Amino acid sequence: MSSAQAAKEHQGTTTEEGYERGLGSRQVQMIAIGGAIGVGLFLGAGANIAKAGPSLILMYALAGVIIFFIMRALGELLLYRPVSGSFAEYSREFLGPFFGYFTGWTYWLMWVVTGMAELTAAAIYINYWFPQIPQWVTALVFLIVLFAANLISVKLFGEIEFWFSMVKVTAIIGMIVIGLGVLTLGFSQAGDTAAVSNLWAFDGFFPKGIGSSLMTLQGVMFAYLAVELVGVTAGESENPEKTLPKAINTLPWRIALFYVGALTVILCVVKWTEFAGGASPFVKAFAEIGIPAGAGIVNFVVLTAALSSCNSGMYSTGRMLRTLADNGEAPRVFQRLSSTRTPALGIATSVVFMGIGVVLNYVVPEKAFGYVTSVATAAGIWTWLMILISHVLYRRAVDAGRLPASAFPAPGGAKLSWVAIVFLLFVTGLIAYDADSRICLFVMAGWALALAVGWFVLKRRNPEVAERREPEFEKV
Repeated sequence: MSSAQAAKEHQGTTTEEGYERGLGSRQVQMIAIGGAIGVGLFLGAGANIAKAGPSLILMYALAGVIIFFIMRALGELLLYRPVSGSFAEYSREFLGPFFGYFTGWTYWLMWVVTGMAELTAAAIYINYWFPQIPQWVTALVFLIVLFAANLISVKLFGEIEFWFSMVKVTAIIGMIVIGLGVLTLGFSQAGDTAAVSNLWAFDGFFPKGIGSSLMTLQGVMFAYLAVELVGVTAGESENPEKTLPKAINTLPWRIALFYVGALTVILCVVKWTEFAGGASPFVKAFAEIGIPAGAGIVNFVVLTAALSSCNSGMYSTGRMLRTLADNGEAPRVFQRLSSTRTPALGIATSVVFMGIGVVLNYVVPEKAFGYVTSVATAAGIWTWLMILISHVLYRRAVDAGRLPASAFPAPGGAKLSWVAIVFLLFVTGLIAYDADSRICLFVMAGWALALAVGWFVLKRRNPEVAERREPEFEKV
């Protein structure tokens, strides 16, 4: 490494990384924004509006505050030691090797399963315009194109993610501007009925009761999955000590604008009683306003959201497999980097599993496939809990003088992390209470059992994997 490169490396980067720092500030910002806008908002919000009415706005705001606590906790850890595969590494350092192993494989599973679902969804969206093309052909083409992009370089991944995110952001801002125009100027077909009073005029702000509103929190949290992806980019950001804090600190206004703002405008323009599950609230709003080709526009936006998610899944799974291999918890062959400094074999293996999902979609009934994808929510909650618990233990070590303080301390120290931990446990309780969603907890229990057996076999073959090791820091 040249002295110029060394100067750019952050003090906390481990010696084993070897990645190209190819993600600029512009790309990291958009990856962070794109991670906070997914199919959960574009499609999933419709069913939740039907369950909670206008109070869903408050649920998104409440969950958004907790997500900010989680991301500030992650930010403090990232500036203490920015590594690719961050949460697995922090779990390993502060909770022990088993938790690092469990978190790494669980996050890998989350993205592989999400990739399966998103590829299928993308093929369905293309079917809207070209019904004559077989669905499996479209899914396969997308799989190959995104796989190739991830192999070429991290810069190309970042550029694709930048433009995918730009489409989503433009669509939401456009919806907000048009909606505000309808409310203030009264134009369009919805002008006569659009009013801020729609937020309380139909059985109040909590039309189904507070209990029904709280039950939507599990769906709301699913919509926020992938905000932590910015942590996986830490090992490949050009200037992590500047780009990561900026990306995390802008999260509140992104949530306020894209989730709370967009839903508020939509529910002012269209009465909440008009929404139902299975339909996008954005499609409904565009239809009510009377915008030509509104359904086609939203279909294109949702297509980019699905492809963005799949693209991110390929990126993160390859890095997580390499982190696991570095620690002897996955085959050593996954440690290798290609000539373009990407974990090509790890990405390829993950893509094979995502491809199986495309095939499975024609064999397994739709409801059963939905059960499999529900594991993503449970896996996401586990990841967030590991970030928070690692942060609490890190702050204890800093207070005791055992570890250096981070350059990006979380406000309130460990107190807000405790608040977020209690909230996530509450949401897990809601999932267990709901007969339709508790299946994901059974799936996670089976996954945990499989990983426990795998850990037992690993320890017998190589006892060193269970030994706690001090983190390695690069001297610059």
